[in-house]
Amino acid sequence: MGYAFKAIEGKWKLPVMYVLGERGAARYNEIKRELGITNMMLTSTLRDLEEYGLVNRTQYNEVPPRVEYSLTDNGYAIIPALKEFEKWGQLLLDAKNSSVRN
Repeated sequence: MGYAFKAIEGKWKLPVMYVLGERGAARYNEIKRELGITNMMLTSTLRDLEEYGLVNRTQYNEVPPRVEYSLTDNGYAIIPALKEFEKWGQLLLDAKNSSVRN
């Protein structure tokens, strides 16, 4: 389990993967705009995810140049778990809000 946690550790890896899982593919600025992440952090995060084989970087020979990022099959494999994690987070939030009202 250590390698798996290492592959996704950090503040931005899971949010970037979630965006790519929802969109299928996205350009750098689309990811940046959706998450409000800095250039330095997004570049670092995408490189890390590429190194772990979770994200593909596709460069198109166009003018102006176009680069898109997408999840690999291994990257997509975590999306169902992320969706379940999101549901769990909503349960926690609902419980917290319920206890505040009572």
